[in-house]
Amino acid sequence: MSTSPEPIEAVSQRLDKFVSEQISYASTLGSEAEKMARAAASSLRGGKRLRARFLLTGRRAVDEVTMEAPTAPDTAAVGVAAALEVFQAAALVHDDLIDNSDTRRGQPAAHRALQTAHRDARWAGDSEAFGRSAAILLGDLLVAWSDDLLEESLEGLATAGPTRRQYADMRRDVTIGQFLDVAEESAYAVHPDDVHADRALRVASYKSARYSIQKPLQIGAALAGADAAQLDALGRFGHDIGMAFQLRDDVLGVFGDSAVTGKPSGDDLREGKRTVLVAFARRALPDERRAALDALLGDRTLDAERIRDVQQTIVDTGALARTEELIAEYERQAENALEGARLGAGAVAELRELARAATRRSS
Repeated sequence: MSTSPEPIEAVSQRLDKFVSEQISYASTLGSEAEKMARAAASSLRGGKRLRARFLLTGRRAVDEVTMEAPTAPDTAAVGVAAALEVFQAAALVHDDLIDNSDTRRGQPAAHRALQTAHRDARWAGDSEAFGRSAAILLGDLLVAWSDDLLEESLEGLATAGPTRRQYADMRRDVTIGQFLDVAEESAYAVHPDDVHADRALRVASYKSARYSIQKPLQIGAALAGADAAQLDALGRFGHDIGMAFQLRDDVLGVFGDSAVTGKPSGDDLREGKRTVLVAFARRALPDERRAALDALLGDRTLDAERIRDVQQTIVDTGALARTEELIAEYERQAENALEGARLGAGAVAELRELARAATRRSS
């Protein structure tokens, strides 16, 4: 019944089968099309399958109280979980392109890998421009793949409609959230300092919390035929754990060990991310030091010494401690959301384990 490791292995196997079919099709269109399909397949390697785990546990939470003998995830649940992982890969390809990130999970980001492929093939034109253009299309292809796999998995199911609605809401919200994130890197300058933290939390909610945990839980629950109360309880739990998850990500983006995270230490500072962590630090600084911090955020040339200086500033202002307190508060609120909910006890226990793994991680 646990989502680890057997059901997650089933998700990986479903992904492998689907991707193999897509590569086979692309190969009939020529070597360049096959190259793109293989690049898409490469973007699906690795990762914790976090969203698939929450989806399968959300389904189980409902099944345990509606079925006399809940079964292991069926082919539909595994397929929908796999579709969610494909969509996640699409989001990461586009996210790395927007952030101009060089690496992902310790490997070249998709646009960098495509840039290298262009150069190695000795094609004409600008390799970097090709890599960026190709990555946009690669992300779009992955979105199309996720749609195809979702629809294939839902075919003939009585709960297809509600599941599809939850999935669509997730895609809408994360796309809006990604734009809000991009906009905030410029829009912060026209807003008073005392609203920056709330604006950063709005980005965290739409870009990450809903997409990473809340909606995967509700997609799985909808697949199992959840009622409104069950969807609400899982939604409240998922959103608060999702917020804690993103705040932990913000901390790791500044203080994380690159050997563990697979991204350079302090990368969020070089990318100019306007996170809650940064908002708390800015609010605590006098005008002159705040301006100095603003000048460093988004500077791609920041070296290790200046990164350490900014890290120390964040610690000294109490911003790190405040962020840790906020993470703990979201965890408490999430726990309260499960009180009295008509959800399976075994699944709830696993939800708590998944929540701890998501919010107390080092990568």
